[in-house]
Order: sequence, then C-alpha cells, then structure tokens
Amino acid sequence: MFVVTVVFEVEVDSAGVFRTAVLEQAHNSLTKEESCSRFDVCFDPEREQRVFLYEIYDDRAAFDRHLASAHFADFDRRVAPWVVSKTVETWVLG
Repeated sequence: MFVVTVVFEVEVDSAGVFRTAVLEQAHNSLTKEESCSRFDVCFDPEREQRVFLYEIYDDRAAFDRHLASAHFADFDRRVAPWVVSKTVETWVLG
C-alpha cells in the first residue's frame, strides 16, 4: 500500500472554505477512485488553518491517477489562493 501524508497551512481567513473544499475532495477521492482506500482529513484543534491528510492508495500508480483526476485538478486550482504552505510525503505501509 502506498501512503501519502500532506500538511496544509492555509490563510486564517480561508480556513472555513478550505475545510469544505478538502472534505469534498476526500469524499470524491474515496467514491470516484477504486484504488483509494483511505482519505482522512484532520484539523488542528489549536490552529484551524493547519490541516493534515492521510491517504492510502493501492500503489504509486494509483496515486498518480489520483493526481491526474479531474476532481483533484479542480480542488488544487480552487484552494491554491488560500494555501500558505503544503508539505507532501510518501510512505510504504508495511
């Protein structure tokens, strides 16, 4: 299994709209991608502008398909103005 973790820092004033968008993205990934088995969205209780994602895909190719999907492109384009930083790491679940 291929694991992806992402930490977003977003503009404080955009935290609410980002929350809605990222939860929609999680739903789309889980329902539109057979090879995505987990997409958790975690919110920092102390800093609403900090968001952590934990995603599991069958393999790297499945994640690459995720990145090429229309729903990801739409999400990425919509949230870009709100994102201060984004850290992506990949892992192998073993």
